[in-house]
Amino acid sequence: MEIVKLNVNLAKPEKVPSRDGYGYGLIDAGKLDKNVVALGADITASVRVDWFQKEFPDRFYSIGIAEQNQIGVAAGMSLMGKVPFVTNYGVFLAGRDWDQIRTTVCYSNLNVKLGGAHGGISVGADGATHQALEEIAIMRCLPNMKVVVPADAVEARKATLAIASIYGPAYIRFGREKVPVITDDSTSFELGKAYCCRDGSDVALVACGAMVYEALVAAEKLAAEGISAMVINNHTIKPIDKDTLIEAAYKTGCMVTAEEHQLMGGMGSAVLEVLAQNCPIPVKMVGIEDRFGESGDPDQLMHVFGLTSDHIVAAAKEALACKNT
Repeated sequence: MEIVKLNVNLAKPEKVPSRDGYGYGLIDAGKLDKNVVALGADITASVRVDWFQKEFPDRFYSIGIAEQNQIGVAAGMSLMGKVPFVTNYGVFLAGRDWDQIRTTVCYSNLNVKLGGAHGGISVGADGATHQALEEIAIMRCLPNMKVVVPADAVEARKATLAIASIYGPAYIRFGREKVPVITDDSTSFELGKAYCCRDGSDVALVACGAMVYEALVAAEKLAAEGISAMVINNHTIKPIDKDTLIEAAYKTGCMVTAEEHQLMGGMGSAVLEVLAQNCPIPVKMVGIEDRFGESGDPDQLMHVFGLTSDHIVAAAKEALACKNT
């Protein structure tokens, strides 16, 4: 198991929107490969694609409010050797365009990259219609599709470069609100490879996206009570890192999954699929419990929907109780 030391002040971390990392990563990918192009569906600034547009005006295409057509255009571009990045709010991109993504992109294994913005409940005031809570589930079930949920802006940049460098469909999820920066340029990142960012022996906390920070804070709180918690950044949901999860399961004997997504079909479900077939242990899941989002302050919504470090601590104690009975 790879153990990566993070240099972060958990009490006062720097906060940056993960969408910024996607924007910078897209520009970097464009500099490395002249075939990288970007497509917008009347949404650019809020998903940071306008940065790419300013850098490469001749490689940006506005398709207008025609999201499904946008996928078809991207598919055609990929057949001509381009590497198209289609960026939109996740609820529209993954939901409204699912048929086109499935049949046109994934069925033919085309080299189309999908950037899903406004992922999770923390979008805040935009409310349920814009809060993408189901897209990990409906993207990961598609053959040939890769799914990545970076922990912060730095990792989002790396993930964007990573999916640009490989062939085939890929979906990257990122949020709008500022989230703690827990990684830096030296932190390792490899598609399909989770890593342990805090070692522990009593319980494993497996998280993705902004919940990685919450898991690290939870581990500190558990340590104060004499509980040793391992924290795993499971940034790649598909292909999932079976080896790391199995090793963590054998070492700790119980686990908590944490995600800003519906519990059904999300990262936690993917983890359980691995454990059920290889190392069944007690697992508690932290996530959205079969409900739509709502408008509100992002921090308050994280509390209302049970997505804080305290909720992870409670779940860890429940998992430990199951292990010890």
